[in-house]
Amino acid sequence: MKQEAGFLHIARNVILVSLALFACWTAAFYLTRYVYSFVPWEPHELLAFLINAMLGFIFFGICISIIGPLVKGRQYEFFNEMIQALKSISRGDFRVNLDAEFANRNGRQRNPHPFVQLVESINDMAANLKVMEDLRQEFISNVSHEIGSPLTSISGFARALKNKDMDQEKREKYLTIIETECVRLSRLSDNLMKLAVLDSSEHASHKTSYRLDRQLVTLVLACEPQWDDKKIDMNVELEEVEILADEDLMIQLWINLIHNAIKFTPEGGKIDVFLTQGEGKVSVRITDNGPGITKQDQLRIFERFYKADQSRTRALGGSGLGLSIVHKIAEMHGGIVSVFSEPGEGATFTVQLPVHSE
Repeated sequence: MKQEAGFLHIARNVILVSLALFACWTAAFYLTRYVYSFVPWEPHELLAFLINAMLGFIFFGICISIIGPLVKGRQYEFFNEMIQALKSISRGDFRVNLDAEFANRNGRQRNPHPFVQLVESINDMAANLKVMEDLRQEFISNVSHEIGSPLTSISGFARALKNKDMDQEKREKYLTIIETECVRLSRLSDNLMKLAVLDSSEHASHKTSYRLDRQLVTLVLACEPQWDDKKIDMNVELEEVEILADEDLMIQLWINLIHNAIKFTPEGGKIDVFLTQGEGKVSVRITDNGPGITKQDQLRIFERFYKADQSRTRALGGSGLGLSIVHKIAEMHGGIVSVFSEPGEGATFTVQLPVHSE
């Protein structure tokens, strides 16, 4: 297809040049006939033919010398725009939008100029880099905020502890707050490290075949102190399912979801954990009867650092990274994670995974 398009392009150029030469020779012929009408001499046919041919080539050269700089000027302008665009991108300015139509003015709709693809590629690269830069700036802003808040608390309470007249009860309270904020910073650092490892293309997944139902039972029992302390009714119904997955990563996924459910379930509430197997895939549903999530928040709940309820999440020690880790691990295994919730009626997180993940 490309060879055919190239042949058509060459044939078109040959035809255009031939027509231009024909027009110049025709002009030369009529010009010499006009000159001969005033001169009492008429050359031999061969000499007249050579004169017309030479004069036609001269006219053709004059036309090329006039049109050439205009075409080259437009090409230079086009290349200069591309160079300036690339320089802007190299300086970190991704607000680049080259005019693809400029490169395609001499082409056909079905056979566009080859520079069009280059222009569109530069525009796409600039747009993608701008999106990445916006995400990077947002990520830095979120990390700075998440780190700055506990550091401010630690600094303030540590300064207050210098007061020698402070009673022991208040001193213990301040020390507890400092310890809590340090744990929060440690958890944030740990989650950021996990995300960095998961995002790395060099991350090696060690998939093995194991019983998912046994893994879920073990993790629910490991979390018993947390849900028993809140008098939560834990209902677990699991089918016998064997999957091929990275067992360590799946532990992190289920722990995050179970801890999330326990965290937002009120005293004396209920959590349901269901495991079912369908055609080539397994489904795990974890349902709580907490405050629920609004439809607007459900659209962004798996974004990094996004918190559906800022004040409540902060009070419970959340960083907004747990569900991002869940989403990333599920994606790495060829699965999906979704949420269904109504405000005031709890939330259901569903993870669907292929039985034999490639």
